[in-house]
Amino acid sequence: MSETSYDLVVIGGGPGGYVAAIRAAQLGLKSAVIDENQKFGGTCLRVGCIPSKALLESSHLLVEARDKMMEHGITATKLTVDLNTMMRRKAGVVDTLTGGVAMLLKRNKVDAIVGRAELVGDGKIKVGDNSVSAKHIVIATGSKPMKLPGIQLDGDLIGDSTAALSYNNVPRRLVVIGGGYIGLELGSVWSRLGAEVAILEGTDQVLSGLDQEIARAAVKTFEKQGLHFRTNMWVESVEKNAGGCVVTCKGENPIECDRVLVAAGRSPNTRNLGLETAGVQTDKHGFIEVGGNFQTSAQGIYAIGDCIGGAMLAHKASEEGIACIEKIANGTGHVNYDVIPAIVYTWPEIASVGKTEQQLKDAGIAYVKGSCPFGANGRARAIGDFDGKIKILADKQTDRILGVHAIGPHAGDLISEAAVAMNFGATSEDLARCCHAHPTLSEIMQEAALAVAGRAIHT
Repeated sequence: MSETSYDLVVIGGGPGGYVAAIRAAQLGLKSAVIDENQKFGGTCLRVGCIPSKALLESSHLLVEARDKMMEHGITATKLTVDLNTMMRRKAGVVDTLTGGVAMLLKRNKVDAIVGRAELVGDGKIKVGDNSVSAKHIVIATGSKPMKLPGIQLDGDLIGDSTAALSYNNVPRRLVVIGGGYIGLELGSVWSRLGAEVAILEGTDQVLSGLDQEIARAAVKTFEKQGLHFRTNMWVESVEKNAGGCVVTCKGENPIECDRVLVAAGRSPNTRNLGLETAGVQTDKHGFIEVGGNFQTSAQGIYAIGDCIGGAMLAHKASEEGIACIEKIANGTGHVNYDVIPAIVYTWPEIASVGKTEQQLKDAGIAYVKGSCPFGANGRARAIGDFDGKIKILADKQTDRILGVHAIGPHAGDLISEAAVAMNFGATSEDLARCCHAHPTLSEIMQEAALAVAGRAIHT
């Protein structure tokens, strides 16, 4: 068995792992990243964020052409959907970006090692018939779709998000188990393409982690688009029959459908890594326990991203990867967990950063809020997408921005301004006094900031 030594090895080539490896190389560390897949980029690039956004864009264009072009004086007839072409485009986007990751690793002189990694102790990692060793090891193995009791996935009629990215036809009836980000995004894709979509949520709230005023507005909009929501639906079993599938929920009549998408959350991808052998502790859910510098219970082994819990977001993993490496290399590095934006890429988009109203109430923090509807904005009216609003929550005493929540076109892009402002400790007045170009959607953010102090001009 051959062995190669490195200053630092990252296990997992996703948005946390490959970014960490590149940053380590930039800081002069001889680095390698190990991933069991031939294409690096992790779940996000291969079977998550990127392919889902490609399908969301394709299906959105269909809706635009079918439902909105006529009001612009443009008539399109005999619209058809070539699902194979759509899937090829999705695959092309993925190939381009995973190829880009490979190029970045090579350019930064990071060794990309393909294989299943297993910690064997003393800074050593077994990869197939070979072995590598490192002074520092970073675990960035991410997460995987959560399995539910009573549901056996077959990867076809009953599948997770990965399967739903590659259906070979549009199901007539699709049941989505889970009313979170993933369920809504993929449910939207197949609804736009012609499926009758029912979303089953086990709790009493869809998008429970979001500001509930925004979440309620989102549900109303999605219902108008044709999505059907049923809350407090505890799924007990899913079975296949001659006509498709049958979903059984506690105390409810069975639901018949053609396909089932299980999108009930994600769990840490930490099994069979040799964690016990290396002395790395996990909690009861399998998340790796780390300290403030991402150090695990084992000397020289660190962990970042989904596998340590918290917000399971690609950009959060990337930030942790950079901060972890900088702490290892020079003792610095920081992640502001209070300012991690989150986006649901439906249409309209939903975006948030900071605290929700309920969180502020629960914490006993006095706040003031201001909001502005997209309908009051000239640019939104001009493009014909004006459903939604932006809401800003500010500390009642200091006026410091505590949270911003939005639903509307391009909300995911607009939220970045709020994240930057909050990261620098800005007040709502600071944001309101920044000149915003006209006519742009960004003016909605300024107007909402003005509304915090009762100084709104256009609403």
